[in-house]
Amino acid sequence: MPTQLSVNLNKIALIRNSRGRDYPSIIHFAELALGAGAHGVTIHPRPDQRHARYSDVAALKAVVERFAGTELNIEGYPDRQFLDVVLATRPHQCTLVPDEPGQLTSDHGWNVVRDAARLAPIVAELKAAGIRVSLFVDADLAQIEAAPATGTDRVELYTEAYAHGYAQGDWMREWHKHAAAAARARELGLGLNAGHDLNLDNLANFLRIPGIAEVSIGHALTVEALQVGFAAVVARYAALLKAIAE
Repeated sequence: MPTQLSVNLNKIALIRNSRGRDYPSIIHFAELALGAGAHGVTIHPRPDQRHARYSDVAALKAVVERFAGTELNIEGYPDRQFLDVVLATRPHQCTLVPDEPGQLTSDHGWNVVRDAARLAPIVAELKAAGIRVSLFVDADLAQIEAAPATGTDRVELYTEAYAHGYAQGDWMREWHKHAAAAARARELGLGLNAGHDLNLDNLANFLRIPGIAEVSIGHALTVEALQVGFAAVVARYAALLKAIAE
């Protein structure tokens, strides 16, 4: 089965919030993503709701229900408020990340070796509600091997180190590290997701690693969309102004 794409809409929500109204609409962009072939959409609401908001969760769940076979993935730190929103909405997947409340972006995976006993009841609560659970983890064999004790369905490999190495032309060591982590996860019966700084340049090479069920991509995808479309839109404005002047 091919790797599925879940489009992270946080950057769309960030632009929306900067103007204090619903423009651009995260719902509209979810529809665009799913209509263009994405398997799902992802948001990561943080406590300060500086981009995705808790209120977006139910709205996006309604969107994916209109696109047969698509999924909603909600990422976040499992405090009580986050869990209550997720349990009320029941997305297809919940990805648990170890972010601190004020953290700019996710920059490390769970220390599952240390936190397995803490994570296990949270995972059980989500799974009892019919929600597939994934843990955001570093490509570290010890962390992968500790994951089954939590009851999680999947792990999401944190890929920033690979992406950074690829951009520098020095990716082999990190690629092999991620490949080894993925192989161990498969041996343990864990599903595999991946994400963070994957883009059009580095993704195909990364997916030489077999068994990746899903990649979640948002920041790079949004920047690439601007790069592809920005000049064309500027040209349309320029043409419009020229036509008016004539």
